Amino acid sequence: MTGPRDHPFVEAVRPLVDAMGGELMAPQEARPDDVVLAWEGEDLLAVRLPQLSESLDRILAALERGHGVPLAQLDRKSKQSVVRVLEARGAFAVRHGVETVASALGVSRFTVYNYLNRESAAQSE
Repeated sequence: MTGPRDHPFVEAVRPLVDAMGGELMAPQEARPDDVVLAWEGEDLLAVRLPQLSESLDRILAALERGHGVPLAQLDRKSKQSVVRVLEARGAFAVRHGVETVASALGVSRFTVYNYLNRESAAQSE
């Protein structure tokens, strides 16, 4: 990013932008779909958000780092937990989300749907 890299506001939002997989840039470099952030009435920086499919990949990678092993190596209960987390984060609203998750978990699409249905049934009881 060109611009006030060391401004306190930039430093405050940087961890959030990094966690989302976004990119910081100067406001004059912003495209219409970027988010321009202002500080005390002055445009200070712009954030380019990732595409939804990229976000799913980042979420899967973060979950894998959190578990310390590839998601496909998790036991069934842990995989079900991962599916619950992903559902809460909107992963299955992304086109091909189920297929992407199934591949990461080393299971079939049918199994992912089973995990989702099992969770829905448990919540309605």
